[in-house]
Amino acid sequence: VFIAQSRASGSHRDVEDEELTRIFVMIPKSYTEEDLREKFKMYGDIEYCSIIKNKTTGESKGLGYVRYLKPSQAARAIEECDRSYRAILAEPKNKSSESFEHDYYSNNVRQEPRGNTLPFCVQPEFCTFEKNESRIQESVSKRLSVVSRLPFIQEQLFALFDLVPGLEYCDVQRDPYTNSGYAVIQYSNAASAIYAKYKLHGFEYPPGNRLTVIFLEDGSDSSE
Repeated sequence: VFIAQSRASGSHRDVEDEELTRIFVMIPKSYTEEDLREKFKMYGDIEYCSIIKNKTTGESKGLGYVRYLKPSQAARAIEECDRSYRAILAEPKNKSSESFEHDYYSNNVRQEPRGNTLPFCVQPEFCTFEKNESRIQESVSKRLSVVSRLPFIQEQLFALFDLVPGLEYCDVQRDPYTNSGYAVIQYSNAASAIYAKYKLHGFEYPPGNRLTVIFLEDGSDSSE
């Protein structure tokens, strides 16, 4: 969809760069840009790697960006790299990078089980848990659950999730007692499901009605 849209506007490369080819990863603070390139070059042609550093001390924050030449290479890196890297698609450069980095830390580090399970040390201020917080690590799959306080229309929801390539089916169910919306979405690969969840969780559809999108077990090996 982004590619088709950008061809019409004459800025194909720019849209791909902003939305589909740059990934954001959590890395050991000892990593150099060469280390980062070495770990991720197996997934495709890398345009550049960069490590986020503390502006005052110059030390690595344990976060980095990898930009590939093709969207398919970025998707492969997200799907196949070690889960300790917490790889996701990066926000476009025109958005606040510091806000994105903080949200990324909060969402990923806090989802770790309690205890010393991280393969490397991250910044101490992001390693604290709220007393009543009991989140566990989310299992990634090709299947998504979509919940809404308003009922869904099959054709409209299908069209929305079909914006992400690889949609296999969209099954809309309706609760006659609450009139809320519930649907099961399945993609042909985990990378598409990850992207759809990342982009559409919290999306207002229709305006004022936020969608809740979570992963559902699809029977595959979660380690894959």
